[in-house]
Amino acid sequence: MKKMLAALLASALSLSLIAGCSNTNDDQQADGNGEQKATFTVGFDQNFPPYGFKGEDGEFTGFDLELAAEVANRLDREIVYQPVDWDAKDFELESGAIDCIWNGFTMTGREEDYTWSEPYMNNTQVFAVRADDDINSAEDLAGKIVAVQTDSSAQKALNEPENADLTASFGDVVICGEYNAAFMDLEAGAVDAIAMDVGVARYQINGREDEFKILDDEIASEQYAVGFKLGNTELRDEVQNALNEMAADGTVAEISNKWFGEDVTILGK
Repeated sequence: MKKMLAALLASALSLSLIAGCSNTNDDQQADGNGEQKATFTVGFDQNFPPYGFKGEDGEFTGFDLELAAEVANRLDREIVYQPVDWDAKDFELESGAIDCIWNGFTMTGREEDYTWSEPYMNNTQVFAVRADDDINSAEDLAGKIVAVQTDSSAQKALNEPENADLTASFGDVVICGEYNAAFMDLEAGAVDAIAMDVGVARYQINGREDEFKILDDEIASEQYAVGFKLGNTELRDEVQNALNEMAADGTVAEISNKWFGEDVTILGK
């Protein structure tokens, strides 16, 4: 009986050691040779084209995701795209589930909340409306229903003191989960305007200029950067060095031209 108990204990100990070893590589993936390769896990909103989204082939794609993939390649890391609920992004970052937030992420006004890369793009917040509506300026939105994405830069901008009178003039502000649904609501007449990033607005409207238009009024201006957990300067520096190399050799401009038809980035300029 004692021998049987001893054998069982030894077996259990062996299994626990094996299980313990298997957990040490959670942040690594095997490469083609079966060797473990460090990962680079990017948190992003999968409904935020053209920066990060699911393409028609079912694969994740986008301007920011292509930049991140090239950075991972230069750092000899395996890229991992991790879609996150935007209102839970801070939890994901703090818990270590993701290494960074990289998805048209505004650093303006959040400078003290994250460890940031250098800004790589300027951006503005604008209104998208139906093309056939008699709405030609922000003043025409008085009494209208305006949609805005939860926890977005546009939502933050509308809540700033300098925009208090404008926001108060709206008939209502509707919070949406993602912009694809917001444009469906705009098309259906459920809302009269969407407050959003100009890059996203242009992407959504491209080819549908007979349906939608962008007002000239700018709600706010900002800059995009890569956000890391506060204090994670080591990874930030590695990513920044790779981005600097990519800007210098023309890779950043090449990716920008693919998605925007021009180099809209500001790295090294």
